[in-house]
Amino acid sequence: MHLELRVWRQAGPRAEGRFASYDAPDVNPDMSFLEMLDVVNDRLEAAGESPIAFDHDCREGICGACGMMINGIPHGPAGATTTCQLHMRHFRDGDTVTVEPFRARAFPVLRDLVVDRSGFDRIIQAGGFVGVATGNAPEANAIPVPKTDADRAMDAAQCIGCGACVAACPNASAMLFTAAKVAHLGLLPQGQPERDRRVLAMVARMDAEGFGGCTNFGECQAACPKTINVDTIARLNRDFLRATLLQRGVD
Repeated sequence: MHLELRVWRQAGPRAEGRFASYDAPDVNPDMSFLEMLDVVNDRLEAAGESPIAFDHDCREGICGACGMMINGIPHGPAGATTTCQLHMRHFRDGDTVTVEPFRARAFPVLRDLVVDRSGFDRIIQAGGFVGVATGNAPEANAIPVPKTDADRAMDAAQCIGCGACVAACPNASAMLFTAAKVAHLGLLPQGQPERDRRVLAMVARMDAEGFGGCTNFGECQAACPKTINVDTIARLNRDFLRATLLQRGVD
């Protein structure tokens, strides 16, 4: 296939960005999108030009590093798919493909397609862990966990922190990410002692990072490569309300 790429180029966080056009001939339909960018970068370097900077790591749809906007859609046109797992057969010969970084105040552009997603890390640091002394791993059946709770916790734990939910949301909200991180611990017995403190701390950190509020557009669920449901946000809201009322009662 022969494609034309319109790629956002930005030398640094404070530099002025612009779209640049690149020719991408002889694209194999079985390439992944990142492999296609690798080939384009090889040509740019051979011509003495600066390669396109983009995040990547596992290239297996697990790490969440490869997030970018492709034709205005986080991770591109294939649903439930990360950029590294998106194959070029989803495009047609002669297409013009626009590639740009995730856009959000809390995700400042570092260079080209690379954004700073460390705000997610700080949300996790605020409470996305079990801090109580739980001892060694217990025998599997020592603490009965209802299958529905286990399934919902595993669904939430699939979140890879890619940021597609933020990029898709008109408000740049991180509610789906935060809700998934709260839920996968709060649904299990080990997460109960810190359940209230966790949700209050993580929501406060999310707000402090500059993410927008949730107004139930649902774009986050549609963009999520792991298909995490907005029901997770509803659960976060219930936990947050409960924890807030308990805190006020104590105070």
